Amino acid sequence: MANVLVTGGAGYIGSHACKALKTAGFTPVTYDNLVTGWQDAVKFGPFEKGDLADRARLDEVFATYQPVAVMHFAALSQVGEAMSQPGRYWANNTGGSLNLIEAAVAAGCLDFVFSSTCATYGEHDNVVLDENTPQLPLNAYGASKRAVEDILKDFGAAYGLRSVIFRYFNVAGADPEAEVGEFHRPETHLVPLVLDAIDGKRDALTIFGTDYDTPDGTCIRDYVHVCDLVDAHVLGLQWLKDGKGSQIFNLGTGSGFSVREVMDKAEEVTGSKVPCTVGPRRAGDCTKLVSGSTRAITDLGWNPQRSSLEMMIADAWKWHQTGNYEA
Repeated sequence: MANVLVTGGAGYIGSHACKALKTAGFTPVTYDNLVTGWQDAVKFGPFEKGDLADRARLDEVFATYQPVAVMHFAALSQVGEAMSQPGRYWANNTGGSLNLIEAAVAAGCLDFVFSSTCATYGEHDNVVLDENTPQLPLNAYGASKRAVEDILKDFGAAYGLRSVIFRYFNVAGADPEAEVGEFHRPETHLVPLVLDAIDGKRDALTIFGTDYDTPDGTCIRDYVHVCDLVDAHVLGLQWLKDGKGSQIFNLGTGSGFSVREVMDKAEEVTGSKVPCTVGPRRAGDCTKLVSGSTRAITDLGWNPQRSSLEMMIADAWKWHQTGNYEA
């Protein structure tokens, strides 16, 4: 079974990717510093603790496992923190990725799947984003990810590095078998926050603004089931192995769900009310942010079967009731 190096494989999306890779016949090798990841989530292949900033450690892991590809998820991703501490994001997300890319090229590992973000587009309110939408990031998170995309392009021209880049907004749900799931400290994502409020782990959910120009007054965001998302990453790896060359894919529903729609569906799935309070709008929040996935469906053959709101919440609720990882 060929090895694939999965950076950030102890995190939410990375751990699900490791399971998908294992199912597809690869051995996922998790490389993670455990700053935001959990060693309990590493269940499907070897674990190597290390930081992206440590080039010698990266070289050691490449030499030991000789991976046929890299799947790169490791990144800081909190927008508020990116606004207040931009240096951390440039150093970790961009500087760390450059270290990783240089180590991969030095090891002759030239197939690279990169988890980017639709935050590279910036503020394009109430339109369906596609891969040709201008990239105008608003903060160091989006900008640092866009810079990595540029690095991959340059290394492709210089060294023949082949890359598939995925841009997406919100990820939700969990492994249907509840082997791995979503657990952050602190938690900032809507679905787990809703479920925390339902089961009493927090007093109430705060809705930030109810006067947006949407059917129910709350913001609309695009959500993709984490299992659909990582399936796309495995397809991206196969795309490269088939010699199809570097490409960029957006992943999204093209429609999205409002905050209240998420709450209502969570109440329906769990049979419990969501205690909530209403707060003011947050600075920088757009009315509607959605991303289409026409290219991924048409060219990559992606078929997002689990990305209904009901299924995302049902799978997340099943995981939520396991007690999560050891803190």
